[in-house]
Formats: sequence, C-alpha cells, structure tokens
Amino acid sequence: MILSGVNRGNNAAENVLYSGTIGATIEAALQGIPAIALSQFYGPDNARLDNPFEAAAEHGVDTVRKLLRHGHWDDRNYRIFYNVNFPPCPAADVKGLKAVSQGWRKETSFAVEPHKSPSGRMFMWVKGGPQHHPTGPGTDVTANLDGYISVTPLHADMTSYDTLDELRTRIE
Repeated sequence: MILSGVNRGNNAAENVLYSGTIGATIEAALQGIPAIALSQFYGPDNARLDNPFEAAAEHGVDTVRKLLRHGHWDDRNYRIFYNVNFPPCPAADVKGLKAVSQGWRKETSFAVEPHKSPSGRMFMWVKGGPQHHPTGPGTDVTANLDGYISVTPLHADMTSYDTLDELRTRIE
C-alpha cells in the first residue's frame, strides 16, 4: 500500500488534474499497489490552528483503515485508487466520512504568472482561484465545506465513455 503523506491544500474538484499527489497515487495504482491520496483542505477555520493538519492527524488512520477494509480494490488495468480530502476545520468539528464524486468549481480558473528566481532563472507560478465555492450535492468540495471527509474513488482511464459511441458514428 502506498500513502503519499498528507498534502497541504485540497486536491478536490478540478485540482485533481493538476496534483502531483494524485499523480503519484495514479502511478502506484497502475503498478498494482493499493493507493490512497490524502490532502488537508485549508480555510479560515483551520489555517491558523497550532496544527492546521489536525483533522487529518486525528481522522487519517481510521479513514485509511476503513478504505482498506471496505474499499473496492480490483485488478483491472486502470485500478481504483482513492482521493481523500480532510475538511478545513478543527478535528473536533469533523462530521464523518462521505463517499462522493469529483466536483467542478465553475467560478475557479487557473493562470500562470512569470517570476524570476533568486538565481535569475525565469519560472512560471501557477495561481489558482477561490477554493471555497461548493461544487454541488454529493461532491468532494461541498462535503469538505460541510465538515465531512470526502472519499472519491478514481481511476486513470479518463475516456469519455458517454460520448465514445456517438463519436464513432460521426468519424468512422
């Protein structure tokens, strides 16, 4: 089993597509290793705590144990892995676990901003938009903002199966 440690900041909604934490978890799953990505969502209720990772520290072990016992682990080519985000609140305010889908923040966009490093080399800084917009019922960000630990089963096959047959009739 591979655990990536607990990422600082959420890997929910569209952030999944930009995440190195998720990338490492995908690689483990592709190699046949049961894998779980863990991330701590930040917000005004936990960012200034002595330990902003308090929710992950308090609830992480039980969450991983539940997934190991009750999660779906298979041997398909694109194996399931799990994306866990701890809510942006103190550990005592966590309401439980929710199995949810990946959300989408309509109001959030990403941009790049050029910067110069102290060594004089140019680099691009990726800037995200607001992270605290709910993403709809039954989704990761909404569960987190409501005080729940979100658990999203994912796999690396990003094929849009709902459009594949129609595309075949149009182009073949």
